Amino acid sequence: MRVDIVHPGAGELAYEIRGIVDFADRLAATGVDIIWENIGDPVAKGEEVPGWIRDIVKNVVNNGSRSYAYSPTKGLNEAREFLARQRTEETGNTLKPENILFFNGLGDAINKTYTWLNPVARVLGPSPAYPTHSSIEGAHGRSMHLTYKLDINNKWMPDIDDIRSKVKHNPTIAGLLLISPDNPTGAVYPREILQQFVDIARQYELFLIADEIYANLAYDQEGFTPLAALTDGVPTIIMRGLSKEVPWPGSRCGWLEFYNLHVDESFDRYTKSIEEAKMTEVCSTTLPQIVLPKILGDLRYTKHLSNRRQKYVRRAEEACKVLNSSPAFKVIKPKGAFYLAVTLTDKFIKSKFKLKAANAKAQKLLDAELTKIPEHDFDKRFCYQLMANTGVCVVPLSTGFNSYVPGFRMTLLEPDDKKFTDTLSKIVESVSQPIC
Repeated sequence: MRVDIVHPGAGELAYEIRGIVDFADRLAATGVDIIWENIGDPVAKGEEVPGWIRDIVKNVVNNGSRSYAYSPTKGLNEAREFLARQRTEETGNTLKPENILFFNGLGDAINKTYTWLNPVARVLGPSPAYPTHSSIEGAHGRSMHLTYKLDINNKWMPDIDDIRSKVKHNPTIAGLLLISPDNPTGAVYPREILQQFVDIARQYELFLIADEIYANLAYDQEGFTPLAALTDGVPTIIMRGLSKEVPWPGSRCGWLEFYNLHVDESFDRYTKSIEEAKMTEVCSTTLPQIVLPKILGDLRYTKHLSNRRQKYVRRAEEACKVLNSSPAFKVIKPKGAFYLAVTLTDKFIKSKFKLKAANAKAQKLLDAELTKIPEHDFDKRFCYQLMANTGVCVVPLSTGFNSYVPGFRMTLLEPDDKKFTDTLSKIVESVSQPIC
């Protein structure tokens, strides 16, 4: 090409959660039975959407043509009014309907949030990181995503000293990102941690982004504090959606909530640019916006969420007990969402442990794949070996979640009790020989 057409940040775009699927599919063709633990889709994993929710959607689709039409760019008025009332009651911080903006899934919202940020302005996010945030922010900044540590020795809590130091010494940092409940660690940040984010943002004139897509899947709802309850004049963007909690990932329905718009002229203009970018697409999908108040406002919804949380608590307790029985792994019990971050111990990494594939054809595929993975990416090499050996498809923390701690992420979504237990046993048995 006479002009280089590749975006300078293209090299930062990676999504190992889906990227590993190609190798899994090729393994499956050799006869390896794949157990999909890579992606957080409750529906694909077999979780049933309650009949009463399906009935609400069916009735809207069958009665009138409104669900087939465009919605207003910001979103349907009744959906935004419902959310504004609900969130104001929840946080005590008034949210106006006009300060809610709908998107085609939270991925769309995340994309536009970073894309329309000034290219020299950076957002400091957690490590381990969720790849949609880290990849798109890194591509926006045309370099690696800037991160602060989630401390594995402190139940995956944010390292506040690390945050303060990086903000102080890097004047390009304009915003702080936090994810609570967190993906991949399942950590839920207490009020005092959130307050320190607010304090740092106020001191250094930053804005805050809180991804709270799993808010209603925090196991202890009384212990969960929404960031909007604490913002107190600090410009803030809250991210929420339907995909994980209903669950309805195929709805592609997420939204941004903007707080304290008018305390900073630059922040106000920035959020307007996000809205204008959305306007070029006309609007987001209409159907999920119509049914949102009907589903979230139904008295059965609270019980539905409670049942799901209870199941994930049981899964988390079992997984921690089984995996922590192996000297190869260390697991911090999650407090929200439906993921498990399993870190590899130093002793296990130093052992340079290797696994054989389940059959000769799978071994040939594995050997070829391992030539592409550097030796220092031990957790990625282990994940590919684990899949070739047992069929269990998990995602490495280092390359999949921009993590400074090696390990892997699996889900707590398996609806079959026996299969979940068998999957845990397969992982532990694969590393059951003595570590030298």
